[in-house]
Amino acid sequence: MSYPHLQAFIHKLEKSGELIRISDFVSPHLQVTEIADRLIKNNGKALLFENNGTKFPLLINAMGSENRMCMALGVETLDDTAKQIEALMGGLMTPRESLFSKLALLPTLAEVAAFMPGHRKGKGACQEVVMEKPDLTQLPVLTCWPFDGGPFITLPVVHTMHPETGMRNVGMYRMQVFGPDKTGMHWHLHKNSAAHYREYKKLGRRMPVAVTLGGDPAYTYCATAPLPENIDEYLLAGFLRKKKVELVKCLTSDIEVPADADFVIEGYVDPAEDLILEGPFGDHTGFYSLADYYPVFHVTCITHRRDAVYPTTIVGIPPQEDKWLGKATERIFLPLIKLSMLPEMVDMVMPDEGVFHNIVLVKIRKTYPGQAQKVMNALWGAGQMMFNKILVVTDADIDLSDSQAVTRLICSMAHPVEDVIFNRGPVDILDHSSSRFALGSKLGIDATVKLAGEKVYDENQGDGFNRSHPALVGLTINIALIDEKLPVLIIGIDKSLVNQRALHQQLFETGALQGVNWVVYVDPEAVNIRLQDITWLVANNIDPLRDCFYAKANLNTDVPPMAIDGSRKSLSTDGFHRQWPNVLAMDDETIRQVDELWGKLGLGEFIPSPSLNYKGLVKNEGAVAKG
Repeated sequence: MSYPHLQAFIHKLEKSGELIRISDFVSPHLQVTEIADRLIKNNGKALLFENNGTKFPLLINAMGSENRMCMALGVETLDDTAKQIEALMGGLMTPRESLFSKLALLPTLAEVAAFMPGHRKGKGACQEVVMEKPDLTQLPVLTCWPFDGGPFITLPVVHTMHPETGMRNVGMYRMQVFGPDKTGMHWHLHKNSAAHYREYKKLGRRMPVAVTLGGDPAYTYCATAPLPENIDEYLLAGFLRKKKVELVKCLTSDIEVPADADFVIEGYVDPAEDLILEGPFGDHTGFYSLADYYPVFHVTCITHRRDAVYPTTIVGIPPQEDKWLGKATERIFLPLIKLSMLPEMVDMVMPDEGVFHNIVLVKIRKTYPGQAQKVMNALWGAGQMMFNKILVVTDADIDLSDSQAVTRLICSMAHPVEDVIFNRGPVDILDHSSSRFALGSKLGIDATVKLAGEKVYDENQGDGFNRSHPALVGLTINIALIDEKLPVLIIGIDKSLVNQRALHQQLFETGALQGVNWVVYVDPEAVNIRLQDITWLVANNIDPLRDCFYAKANLNTDVPPMAIDGSRKSLSTDGFHRQWPNVLAMDDETIRQVDELWGKLGLGEFIPSPSLNYKGLVKNEGAVAKG
């Protein structure tokens, strides 16, 4: 279904009991984040802050549950959309040999054509009000985390055009507000808008840019979707909402935007202009992405609906609202991957702890030796899957949503030497652990049942581990998984006092790792946090080829456990030359303020700050972890 405007979606949320209106004043500076973080991590409702110091209500967490994500896309389940796409693409990709079979395709082609964006003459509702002088400070832009570089527009739908082909790109890139009419434009190296920027730079021309906020929530989702460069995001939006998107021209450029958007921010980027230092920003990895240089966006015009609502989101330590945007992508793009390149693939899951790109779980119908490795290599070469760091492949009968079952499977079916492969390639520019910017390594784990020709080892289920072994005395260890009969030992180490490689060799040689296949080394303060948080932390903190290693052993008689160094890296202990970011946590004063406000805001039962669970992981004051 389609929504004629964002207010219609808000009304539906409220009617469904999925929205809380907050009439008391709440500041967009940190307070909104702190309230939203508490609600999001506890399956809370969407929030509409009506009193935020501006004339525009602020909407957050609107798509922060499976139910609300389905409501945004007008489906009963996210898999319904996947089935629709699979049926559509299957029809288009079926070989057509006879005239009648080709004619049978016409209804499908007509259906696709009906979703193509339309073009409206004149103005749209998004242009009902034209600001006399564009001023971004009139919008309730969030400052999300204590050491952010400033306020950031976090849910912008950014429109650019290729200067020669006219091909449109619609993407989502955070925008730091530097003044009433100036922002940064956080175009990642690998993104299509960055490619457009490079083309304008070659031509020596200003680049027109238009940013929209609000409208049908399908627009917001489609801006995040990892579409191929030649697929129009508004075609996908038309398909999802079962109604074409009506576009109107901006007032100051030829860029077209949805007529029903809440805000349109028009302007340009001048490729000849010096870049601006943007950030830090508390990012979806759960760490600060550190300051770096990006293009400047100059605002020339702002228009909006008379009843405009400012939509926003926060990111941080998972889960956050973006979990459900990622879940929609996971479901929607699964059939496309299956149909176009991997017919053996049954399902794919991106667990919360993996912050989308760090961990991906895939199950396949395995019919021949080495098939899991073939799937790994194919996926690492597929679009934005190139950013994946850890890829686990299982058989078709595994429930990938059951993290405990997947862990048990890895421990029982994946040998730490034979069933692990490494690769090199691009990594997300937000990956702080790679030794080189945007370039790192990948870890593949084959957790499938082994076939003829594949080496099989006896399962090692933690039997024989001696927690009182003399070599373990004085070490901070976590044996929670050992107690579950899983051969995984977690050890906290202070690398200023001990070398992790030397320690691992010593523990192996003394027999202290008997019954252990995997040893995870973390900083001392992380050793006893929740296991899902350890997974999140380690996946962020490793560059697999550098940080996964084995003790020296006689491979004919010994099976050395794999060591995984998930601790912080530094120049002094690891020869790591890049800055290491801090973990995100709210400041004490904001936590105190929200504690006092909670009972007045109608938010229900008191929820303590999630940041209290992560304060111990914060190295020092500031966005950069020092020392």
